[in-house]
Amino acid sequence: MMRAWRTHEYGPPLEALQLDMVDVPEPGPGEVRVKVQAIPLNLNDLERITGGNMMVEPERPYSPGMEVMGVVDACGEGTDAWLGRRVVATTKGASGGYAEYAVCPAVSMFDMPESIPLPDAAALYFPFHLAWLGLFDRADLQSGESVLIHAGAGGSGSAAIQLAKHRGAKVFATAGTDDKVALCRELGADVAINYNTDEFADVVLAETGTRGVDVVFDSLGGEFWRKSLASLARGGRLVTCGATAGGEPIDDIAAICAKELKIYGSTLGSREEFHQVIDFLNAAQIKPVIDSIFPLEDAAGAQLHLENAHQFGKIILRIPD
Repeated sequence: MMRAWRTHEYGPPLEALQLDMVDVPEPGPGEVRVKVQAIPLNLNDLERITGGNMMVEPERPYSPGMEVMGVVDACGEGTDAWLGRRVVATTKGASGGYAEYAVCPAVSMFDMPESIPLPDAAALYFPFHLAWLGLFDRADLQSGESVLIHAGAGGSGSAAIQLAKHRGAKVFATAGTDDKVALCRELGADVAINYNTDEFADVVLAETGTRGVDVVFDSLGGEFWRKSLASLARGGRLVTCGATAGGEPIDDIAAICAKELKIYGSTLGSREEFHQVIDFLNAAQIKPVIDSIFPLEDAAGAQLHLENAHQFGKIILRIPD
């Protein structure tokens, strides 16, 4: 048996999540079981607690949690090579991670070197992988260019600021509070903007002499979409890797055509690309921003902290060995 937080009925985290004793899951063909050491919280997990937008809705009760870090302790057919390896992984069906053991498809596994200790090892996978792929692979950000990074105090935003500065770009960053704006500056942002008190597109255009930035890295979507397009220079590139502010349809086609903009979608990439991320982080001595570490027993409180948007960087649930 194992402990697992599960959603029985949708609602606020403190009401919807229950800590249950359930059977330890068994991996099927092409799957492995991870003995979980740490669980990075993601906004997508919140939707599986409150009943928000989900591409696939699991049958309740189930454990939220789309990402885990730990050691492979059991293998399904065809995955024996993973046994005993320290990994980060996306969970099966993007759920099941808020537990002491989680089943993950082998295709979603990435080795995590022992040289990177916890909690950093648990905070690298999604933020730096997304930022690396979005900025370097999709948008091909170059030294001397400019980039606007939304939610700069969050996981992927804080990673993107550090990567873009190391590449030699001029960085504009947005955040929702003055404290988070200050963190963006500490991470290296040249211009940091509170999007709740200032029109970020106006600031960007003023700072660039009305030209706009070369790249926008956007994990927000929604109401930020049109202003992001307005912030881009002619021929600029917008990378979208999320829609935490809403999934508003793309309906500003005229602006995209008139400015000859390029729009890229970005998610996670290959193992080769993740190895490049790890090598880069080791060489550049760049680190993830970690807001707080909660014990597994306080998963509901940690999720509430995430829901209230109080965090700076990643929130981690920790399960002692």
